[in-house]
Parts: sequence; structure tokens; C-alpha cells
Amino acid sequence: MQTILITGGTGTIGKALTKALLEKEYDVIILTRNIQDKELPGPYHTSRINYATWNIEKQTIDPDAITKADYIIHLAGAGVAEKRWTKKRKQEIINSRVDSGKLIVDSLKRIPNNVKAVISASAVGWYGPDPLSAGEGRGEAFEEDDPADETFPGTTCKQWEESIEPVTRLGKRLVLLRTGIVLSNEGGALVEFIKPLRFGVATILGSGKQIISWIHIDDLVRIYIAAIENSTMKGVYNAVAPQPVSNKELILQLAKIKRGRFFVPIHIPSFILKIGLGEMSIEVLKSATVSCSKIQVEGFTFLYPSLEAALKQLLM
Repeated sequence: MQTILITGGTGTIGKALTKALLEKEYDVIILTRNIQDKELPGPYHTSRINYATWNIEKQTIDPDAITKADYIIHLAGAGVAEKRWTKKRKQEIINSRVDSGKLIVDSLKRIPNNVKAVISASAVGWYGPDPLSAGEGRGEAFEEDDPADETFPGTTCKQWEESIEPVTRLGKRLVLLRTGIVLSNEGGALVEFIKPLRFGVATILGSGKQIISWIHIDDLVRIYIAAIENSTMKGVYNAVAPQPVSNKELILQLAKIKRGRFFVPIHIPSFILKIGLGEMSIEVLKSATVSCSKIQVEGFTFLYPSLEAALKQLLM
């Protein structure tokens, strides 16, 4: 059976992906900085998960992991929303992506291997705001050939993708997945959106008109597996559901599922978000309508194309 080497394997996406790969009878190697602190993804305790060490700062990696791999899935990167974007934190976010990409490229150059393809995470932060006044409402959907935005998220995604792109010159197939907001019960945005609802409050961010391009965790995992198994896939794909929604739509639909009629919608003014989040408020308030047409042309069918279907599966 083929072996998948995963970076960032103990994160929300990495755990769900590892579970799905094991169910499809792939072997998995997870790269970790400290093998003694390894965290098994999900409920799986199996000999088909192995761990190998790497150190991004020192640019070292266990050569056996590269030698054994048939495919590499690159998810590693410091969490964008975990901390305020200080100058130091922004550099950590960039370095964790660029330096890890460089390590993978350099390892594939110097270590004999049979890696057929590299599938790397990216983000819809690549794109700027919808081209409408005040950055609200639906615009013409962004497609993969649109240029990177000049804000911090856009320039970070550009450097991220450029760091791994040299694998193509080594004869490796490269797939880059620009991922939207991932809806999962195990972490990320959905968990944060739910927290105020415990107190009966549905918090709409800013005007609430800004469009969110999202994806159910199961569909995202299926896209990663499709990128492994479909050899015609190469280049950039937007990993987002076919039906983006406004922040207000998302929050109110979530509130109805969790609380029925027993909730109070409250708008958090943009200026409050800017004070509380600083530069990170750019992404929270940005409207970005992103197209998934390219991945659909490849034959991918979404299990959860609508927000209602996604939320009901996750929460009911």
C-alpha cells in the first residue's frame, strides 16, 4: 500500500485527513518536531501510523520519511487566527510556511525518493476583497488565475506557494489547495462562532454582508484524497463549497440550528473588531466570493454544497 507523508498532521485538517487515509488503507507518516510528544490523530492507534522527526528552523528531516513516501501532503503552518498580528507573529506565520516548503524542496533534491506528487495547503487569503464598494456583497467570484492581494494575507499566500513550487522542476506533480473557512466540530471558525450562542447571542461581525467562502471538513479531506488519486490534477484549485454565504447568513443559520428561536442577533461594530483584532480584522471583515468551478470540472462532487447541509451534518 502507498505511503502518505503529512506535515501538520496533528492539526484539525491533519487529523481528519489521517483518519480518512487509514480508512482507505493508506499508510501514513506524520512529521513532528518532537517524536516523544506525538499526538495520535483521532481514535486510531495503529501500526499504520508512523512518526518521523523534522526541524524547520534547523532545516533537518528524517531521510527515511522521504524515502518511504509516495505522496507528500503539506499542511504545516502557524495558525493565522491564533494570536494578534504583531510584527513578530506575522514573521512566524510567514517563516512557518516558507521555511517548511523550502525544507521539503531541498529534501526531495538531495534524498533519493519515489514521491509522485506534493499536495500543499494554501488559503483564499490569496485574494483581495470583492470588487464592490465598501467591500460588501457578492462580486464576480475569484478564480485561480486572479493575482495575489497586496495585504499581509495575500503576500503570505504568495510566498507560501512560491516556496513549494520548485518541486515541479524536480518532476513532481504539484497541487495547491487555496482553502476557505473550514467548518469542523474539532476546531477552527465554527467552534468560535458557536461560543456566544451558549449565552443566546448570535454575534454578526461588522455589517454581516461580507461573503465567506467556506468548506465542510469532509469535503476538504476528499479534495486532498482526490489530489492524490487523480493524476490529472495539477496546479492551483480553490477548496471552497459552491455556495458562499454572508457572515450574517452563516451566523443566523447556525443560531437557528443551535438555539431555535431563542437567540438575540447582535452586530459587533467594525471599529470594535479593528480595536480588538488589529490588522487581523482585515480578514474578518473582508468579503471574498471564491469560485470552485475548476475543481468541479475535474469531476469533484461536493457532499455538502450548501451551508444548511453542512451545518446540519455537523450539529444535528
